[in-house]
Amino acid sequence: MKIINGGVTAPKGYKAAGIYAGIKRKRKDMALVYSTVEAKGAGTFTTNLVKAAPVLWDIKLTKESDNIQAIVINSGVANACTGDEGDKNNLIMAETVADKLNLAVEAVYTASTGIIGKQLPISTIVEGVPALVNELDESISAGTLAAEAIMTTDTHSKECAVSFQVAGKEVTIGGMAKGSGMIHPNMATLIGVITTDISISKDLLQEAISEDVKNTFNMISIDRDTSTNDSLFILANGMAGNEEITSKNNDYYEFCKALNIVTTKLSKMIAADGEGATKLLEVTVKGAKTHEDAVDISKSIISSNLVKTAVFGNDANWGRILCAMGYSGADFDPYKVDLVIESDDGSMKLVEDGETTDYSEELATKILSAKELKAIIDLKNGNATATAWGCDLTYDYVKINADYRS
Repeated sequence: MKIINGGVTAPKGYKAAGIYAGIKRKRKDMALVYSTVEAKGAGTFTTNLVKAAPVLWDIKLTKESDNIQAIVINSGVANACTGDEGDKNNLIMAETVADKLNLAVEAVYTASTGIIGKQLPISTIVEGVPALVNELDESISAGTLAAEAIMTTDTHSKECAVSFQVAGKEVTIGGMAKGSGMIHPNMATLIGVITTDISISKDLLQEAISEDVKNTFNMISIDRDTSTNDSLFILANGMAGNEEITSKNNDYYEFCKALNIVTTKLSKMIAADGEGATKLLEVTVKGAKTHEDAVDISKSIISSNLVKTAVFGNDANWGRILCAMGYSGADFDPYKVDLVIESDDGSMKLVEDGETTDYSEELATKILSAKELKAIIDLKNGNATATAWGCDLTYDYVKINADYRS
C-alpha cells in the first residue's frame, strides 16, 4: 500500500474538470467528477436539521439509485434555506449535467458550497455545464482543477491517492475535499469526493464510508459550526477488475485500511487549513474507559476557543485543556490525568496525575511554536483511544468571517 500522486482522477475510469463559470467574481467555481462506466455510489451527510437542497437530493439518491456516474459541484452559493426554488434549481443543475453526459438524472449527485440563503444563479450554471463537460479529462491536473474549483475560503486545494493490491489486482482510491470554516462535521461547509476503481457491493461501500467517517472527518473541528451542506461522496466503478467484494473478507478490510489513509490525510489537510489558522493541533486521548469517552474528550479539547487561542499564543495554559475535558460529559478521574505536548521541537509532560510538573516555560513555548502540534492525554482509566484534529484561533478568523459576503 502506497500513497501516490493525484486525487479523484487517480483511479481507473475517472475524469474531472474545474472551471470558472461566473458564479464567483474571479476564482473557479464549478467542478465535475465523472466515471466513464456505471459506478456504485454511497455517502454521508450533515446531521444539521437545516439541510441544503443538494443534500436532500443526494440522500434520496444514496438510498434509491443503483448507479451514480457524476458529481457536479458549485462553489460560491450554498443553495441552503432556499425553499422550493432551491430544490428546482438543484434539479435543473443535475438535469443539465445528465443531459450533456447522456445519463439519467438519478445518476448525478449534486453539491453546493458558499453563502447560505442565496438562490443559485441557475442560468449561469446551465451555461457553464457544456464548458465543464468539454473540459473533462483523466489527467492528474484535471483532478487538481476540480479540487480548486470547490474551494471557498480554503487557501489551497486538498487531494490524496493511495494504491494497493486486492487478489493480485491493483486498486486505487483517490480523493479531494474542501473545508476551511463552518467545520464541525457530524455526518453523521465540508465537501469530500472519494473515487475508487474497486469492485464492491453498494451495501459494503456504504458501510465502509459510514464507519470510516466516524474516526476521520467527524473528528475534525475548526469553529464548532456543523454546516448545512456537509457531504462526503464515494464512487466505486469496478474497473480494477477484482472479484466483487460482497462480504467482510480480507479484501474488504484492506480496502477499509486504504480508504482510511485517504480520509485521514484529507481530514488533517482541512484542519490545518482552517480559516486564519497557523497551526494544526492533533489531540490523542488514550486510557479511556470507552471509545465514546475518548472521542468526546478529544473533540471537546480541539473545539475549545480558549484552547485554540492558547495554541495561537504559544501559551502552555494546560488548565484550559483540563477544563475542556471536564465539560465534555465523559467519565474520567481528573487526579489521574497525564498531559504531554509534542512537536518537531521536542516533547514535554505538562501534567502528571492531574497536577503541574516542573516544566520549562521556555521549552514549552518553543514546542508550541511549531506548525504541527500534538497533545497526548492519558486518562489511565481503560484501553480506549481516539484522535481529533483542529487548529488555532487567530485574528484572521474573525476578519474572514466578518466580511465573508463582501
